[in-house]
Amino acid sequence: MAKEFGLYAVNSVVCDKIGLTKQSSADLAFCTTEHTVQRPENIKLIFEIKMSVVSNYQFTQPNNIEFIGDYKQHKGNPSLLRSDSMLKAIGKSINIRVSGLNSATIPIIVLGNSPITKSYVKKVDFLKNAGVIQGFWSLNPTLSDNDDISETPQLGFQTITSQEQLLQNFNKILSTELHYFSSMLSKQKIGEIIRLSNEETTDIAKAEKFLQLIQS
Repeated sequence: MAKEFGLYAVNSVVCDKIGLTKQSSADLAFCTTEHTVQRPENIKLIFEIKMSVVSNYQFTQPNNIEFIGDYKQHKGNPSLLRSDSMLKAIGKSINIRVSGLNSATIPIIVLGNSPITKSYVKKVDFLKNAGVIQGFWSLNPTLSDNDDISETPQLGFQTITSQEQLLQNFNKILSTELHYFSSMLSKQKIGEIIRLSNEETTDIAKAEKFLQLIQS
């Protein structure tokens, strides 16, 4: 998938300027170079990966593979069904976002291989709409049954069912110039920023002025 966009898929990416240290590196990233230590501008997409054993099989001679059970027969929850895994992924993404302006244009995707719990439906949609994380994706389309959540209303979580869908998702994210911003200002200040931004002549110029003012 990375090659489709002229990028490299690099494991354990380190970039101190956006909070990716050797102790807390990016599990995977699409980058313009294949080095582990990266500059912010070379990182085009960051992945936090939460994978677990979700199905058990038994092999018997001579060539038989028998399905034993899925995650519903496990004693513990795997992958994105684990609250601690979700919280760790969210915390790491927030840490990247608050590291400064260098991370504002880098999308973040959480990859798993299971559904999510009902308690996280609104949370993942809020995180996507707020721009903190661009999506929680399950890469295991054969696991879910009718009782599982395959996607949320705002697609904060979605189950990828084909390589074509995955490629389309990547294309949408990588071809769009995204910019994360977050602030808590008075209504009067927000109105002033909107008024000053609206003095620009183009939509792009208005957006650039808005981002400049809200971060100043």
